[in-house]
Amino acid sequence: MEYQSKVLSNKVTKLGWLFLGLGALLIILTFVLDKDRGMFNYLVMYMFILSIGLGSLALVALEYLAGAVWSTPFRRVSEFLASVVPLLLLLVIPILFGLHDLYHWTHKEVVETDPILQGKEPYLNVGFFLIRVFAFIAIWILFYIFLIRNSQKQDETRDVKHTTRNIKLSTVFIPIFVITITFTAIDFMMSLEPHWFSTIFGVYYFSGTIVASFAAITLVSVLLKENGYLNPRIKDEHFHSMGTYMFGFNIFWAYIAFSQYLLIWYADIPEESFWYLTRWTGSWKFVSIALFIIHFAIPFIVLLPKSMKTNLRTLKIMAVWLLFAHFLDLYWLIIPTYSGSGAVFGWMEIGFPLAAVGLIMLVFSFRAKKVNMMPIGDPKLERGLDLHIEPDLSID
Repeated sequence: MEYQSKVLSNKVTKLGWLFLGLGALLIILTFVLDKDRGMFNYLVMYMFILSIGLGSLALVALEYLAGAVWSTPFRRVSEFLASVVPLLLLLVIPILFGLHDLYHWTHKEVVETDPILQGKEPYLNVGFFLIRVFAFIAIWILFYIFLIRNSQKQDETRDVKHTTRNIKLSTVFIPIFVITITFTAIDFMMSLEPHWFSTIFGVYYFSGTIVASFAAITLVSVLLKENGYLNPRIKDEHFHSMGTYMFGFNIFWAYIAFSQYLLIWYADIPEESFWYLTRWTGSWKFVSIALFIIHFAIPFIVLLPKSMKTNLRTLKIMAVWLLFAHFLDLYWLIIPTYSGSGAVFGWMEIGFPLAAVGLIMLVFSFRAKKVNMMPIGDPKLERGLDLHIEPDLSID
């Protein structure tokens, strides 16, 4: 098909620079005044950006692997958001310089007097940690380059071979994605408490990543639709699947979160239960309750009716809501290691989400101005644009 989208407004770029600049200023002040607090908040920001970028790349691969049609008109949104993946190589550097501030197992004198850490030392050591970090990021960048390059080339050639190549790449990438994101969650977050362990912690972070990715794609797609950047043939019903997947994967996140809690609570082993006891101490108790309400209860109630899944205003609000919920979830996972007696929140925490949003906006704006908003050479695009949801005569 022939379709030329509008050039993305410079307002997006200006707003992105504003958020990034203000966020960076607050981050610098935070590090100057309280380096430890800054490092833990930076880790929250890094894991959030990783979720959006890597999760979006995984959704691109899933589309190819599953042969999905409904998502084809929106795939460029996923590709643009995935463009933050190469930046992970730079964004991880402050964490590597702050390893001793974040992780107890990096201190040799601590390991020498701790039998548990000595047993985990073959895995939890700085050298092997660095190898894993750079190896994983390199793998993600390589798959990003090849998947996105084939998609963009298809706009010019209209050749189905690019789809075939991406299907093969996706077949390899998806299991690698699952494995690497699991180890990334263990390395960056679970090892903050090296005595604690959970066999489904990687799945927990994976589920939150997919929810956040769908929320980001939904938010951006709705905004593009409202401002006339997408094909006019895209109707409200095209967004039904986005609402459904946000709803479904959020339930999956809640299932994994509850399963992890239930198994640890039922076993009542001190080596495991202390992690939850910390998050039920002082003001962390209220954060834990808020996380349940914000991340599960409200999205479940709002997104349950079918009518809400095609209501663009509702989808936009819930997308922002779930992105905030994911950031809160990461805060709940990471910050108690820094402040176990109670939650800390002030102006020092504000700069990090601002910088994350600003960076993502700038990357998206840069890519959107260089590449067509829709994959016009993809053979599935016409069927995606012609998508029609049969009316549901049942009562929601």
